[in-house]
Amino acid sequence: MNSKQTERIRTGKGFLAALDQSGGSTPKALEHYGVSRDAYSNEEEMYTLVHQMRTRIVTSPSFSNEYILGAILFEQTMDRKVEGLFTADYLWQTKGIVPFLKVDQGLAALENGVQLMKPINGLDALLNRALQRNIFGTKMRSVIAQAVPDGIARVVDQQFAYGKQILDAGLVPIIEPEVDIHSQDKAQSETLLKAALLQHLDALPADRNVMLKLSIPSEDGFYSDVMRHPRVLRVVALSGGYTQAEADERLARNPGLIASFSRALAEGLSAGQTDAQFNETLAASIQKIYAASIA
Repeated sequence: MNSKQTERIRTGKGFLAALDQSGGSTPKALEHYGVSRDAYSNEEEMYTLVHQMRTRIVTSPSFSNEYILGAILFEQTMDRKVEGLFTADYLWQTKGIVPFLKVDQGLAALENGVQLMKPINGLDALLNRALQRNIFGTKMRSVIAQAVPDGIARVVDQQFAYGKQILDAGLVPIIEPEVDIHSQDKAQSETLLKAALLQHLDALPADRNVMLKLSIPSEDGFYSDVMRHPRVLRVVALSGGYTQAEADERLARNPGLIASFSRALAEGLSAGQTDAQFNETLAASIQKIYAASIA
């Protein structure tokens, strides 16, 4: 594990850029960027187009470690190159931005108020490749739709079981049990979730640290005690479907919580923009998200 990267994530000012849209969400991400579905005829062409979009983002002068601590990549992005370097090497060597990898393979069907992750087949092999590509950590997502205690317990159990496997491989897991922002009992789900997280964090050995990616809580400052836990390297927040302005405003009310936004980061970017327009739009988004992350 890279000690400079660990310290950067633990103490640095900034946020995590989420560039990890995978197979299911890639067409929608491209449509938001102004690339219609008739612009590609197969998966390979689709991934080439989305890599071009991500390359344009990470090579922009606006995409700077002055504001951005790390970036979460999809497997296809990890295996492709940016300006002659594998993406993770470009991020760290050229930009000073810490690379992470999304490792989950999507969500299972809704059951007991939650969506567990589908089994992550071939995880050990993927983690080995990630190490070879100089990835620092991983990210994996579950969803909590209702405040069902047994369902939430199963989500957290599964996340930490995979988290242990990831730690054993020498990577830092970002554990992401997303609470649906449209849930009718979101605050109650967050209470149950926090209790389950603290129970698992308390059980971790002293040399095992994780990160958490959580929905911005209904109660301001709700995760402050989780952020202070000695086994937590950093807590980041997902935008969860909020607009950039709303996500920034809610985030700023939670000191210590930093952004890990995807849709909110790319809001307003378009394939048809000139480089100057693209960089200006991206810079404005980055600076607003950064300001909310250090509030």
